[in-house]
Amino acid sequence: MFELFEIGVGAAGPLGFAAAMAAVVLAGVLRGFAGFGAALVVVPVLSIVYAPVVAVPISFLSGLPALLQMLPTAVRHADRAFITPVAVAAFALTPLGAWALAIAPAGPMKIAVALAVLAMVWFMHRGWRLERRPGRWALATAGGVAGLIQGAAGIGGPPVVTMALVSADDPVRQRANVIAAVTALSLATALPLWRLGLFTQEVIALSLLFVPAHSVAAWLGARWFERSGHRHYRQAALAILFAVGLITLAMALHNQFF
Repeated sequence: MFELFEIGVGAAGPLGFAAAMAAVVLAGVLRGFAGFGAALVVVPVLSIVYAPVVAVPISFLSGLPALLQMLPTAVRHADRAFITPVAVAAFALTPLGAWALAIAPAGPMKIAVALAVLAMVWFMHRGWRLERRPGRWALATAGGVAGLIQGAAGIGGPPVVTMALVSADDPVRQRANVIAAVTALSLATALPLWRLGLFTQEVIALSLLFVPAHSVAAWLGARWFERSGHRHYRQAALAILFAVGLITLAMALHNQFF
């Protein structure tokens, strides 16, 4: 463990490592409470502290144990009729999104995704909900779009989170559906990352260093939801979605024009 600590500090310096660890802890709390939003915190900070090329694979590997520890709860409460079409479509189209990333300009793509996310948040804030449960094709479409965005831009959660929030379910089921869908998206990302050779020894070492803090923080976030947070889940999820859209838009515009 001490050797891993030396790798983490040596690659970033004490202040950089402290910032990375703080981001990992905050991301864990978000993951445990809302079921999504971890990458929003981890990827930008790790991109600055270490390098953009290692930020996404570290985010995936360090968050994987927390995802798996939350999965049994999600399986108990999630709606299988919601999750199955979402997961199948996400697994099918995430590699296509990664391929699109390799041939298409990433800047305009991320700007479009961010604007779409902000539009969805606005509609939901105005009280928009589905009058009936979404059908299998609607869910498959949401999962497919999420997979494409996940592969191309790394923020595939919003379409399926939106579909969960506008469904007429209680907060426990909404969160369980979100966790299961985000887990499917995360696992669908593994093959493209592996094919691109991004699971290097440095990435694995840094991920192992961050796993304990992220997992404990996710457990605390889940406890917060169980005790009192379920009463505010929809508002919190909308706030996180808004932050995802706003930060993604700001970063994409900065990279595109400055």
